[in-house]
Amino acid sequence: MIELSRGRRLAALAALALGGVAVGLTEFVAMGLLPDIARGLLPHEYARSSSDAVARAGWMITAYALGVVVGAPLIAALSARLPRKKLVLGLLVLFAVGTVASAVAPTFDLVLVARFAAALPHGAYFGAAGLLAATLMGPGNEARGFATVLGGLTVSNLVGVPLITRLGQAAGWRLAYLVIAGFFLLTLLAVLAVVPEVAAAVDGSPAAELRALRTSQVWLVAATGAVGFAGFFAVNTYIAPVTTDVTGLSAATVPWALVAVGLGMTVGNALGGWLADRDLRRSMVIGFVAMIVSIAVFSLVAETHVGLFVGAFLVGATSLYLGPVLQARLITVAPGAQLMGAALNQSAMNIANSLGAALGSVAIAAGFGYLAPARVGIVLAVVGLALGLVSFAVGRRVRERVPATVST
Repeated sequence: MIELSRGRRLAALAALALGGVAVGLTEFVAMGLLPDIARGLLPHEYARSSSDAVARAGWMITAYALGVVVGAPLIAALSARLPRKKLVLGLLVLFAVGTVASAVAPTFDLVLVARFAAALPHGAYFGAAGLLAATLMGPGNEARGFATVLGGLTVSNLVGVPLITRLGQAAGWRLAYLVIAGFFLLTLLAVLAVVPEVAAAVDGSPAAELRALRTSQVWLVAATGAVGFAGFFAVNTYIAPVTTDVTGLSAATVPWALVAVGLGMTVGNALGGWLADRDLRRSMVIGFVAMIVSIAVFSLVAETHVGLFVGAFLVGATSLYLGPVLQARLITVAPGAQLMGAALNQSAMNIANSLGAALGSVAIAAGFGYLAPARVGIVLAVVGLALGLVSFAVGRRVRERVPATVST
């Protein structure tokens, strides 16, 4: 653990978490503004069918998710020897540029390209910032370190996303993204001021990071997150039309539905980070079972006013509970390649984002209604649980066959 005063350590952790706030804004604000984006970028299609236009606008979220999937392992490998603070600063610059481009791109196709580019540093940021936070907190706090940075993302969903969504509804979605770019610049200044220099891993190299990709367990755990977590995104991507068209509330209520999701995420992330450092397998099983139940509850009660908010809270809580759990699991099965393991978790989460949004879009376009994505989400979460159990079973057989020096 780096020797710092308590105040300096807390300030450094807060600066890294602020980056999580900004990332949460750039990733999740589109979900609350999908109708506004569809109306602004696809006016003719929106005039013919608002649901078809909203479904097409959902590809903005898919484009961002695909950018994370591509960028996370690529940047993790190329930056293996780069000091962690310099890496974080460079990633924040990329975020800011990509988010500004998203705000000013004139056409839907160019906005899709900008969202893809803005997402490239996403996974590497959570990986590098999470490892930095874990270093600052000391040995045995890996999951809590990542939960600290992810905590910024949950705060973003609790406070920032609803506020920026309301701003976007009132003043235009483009202004919303310009404000988000300002958050990235603010984070950059904070990291410059208070985060200490931390060297890259002594034995770090692109080859060492890439070797993690040859481990079957890494791919199995990544698949667990990619499929299982898609259940959350199948629900959260379409929370705005569920609020207005299913529950029958006004568009001004959408930010409050997002607050419910964000509050749940905040609670779930803190609990998951604490429990994952104690019993990783049990934490994962509990998380997936709880997610399945919560999405099922949401699909049954979201038509009522109270049910919408209770269901949104439960989905947010059970889903983000799994965030630090899956992060810690991937690092465990990728020894010697922590940055790659941490970044791959973000790739998995954003494959989940892309998968959940895309399958939800298909279900809506097929005429099954705005609650159909939640029913798809139940199936995805069940498959995620099955993959997680297979992962631990495979790891147990490996330990029995060949005595290992690290946990599998």
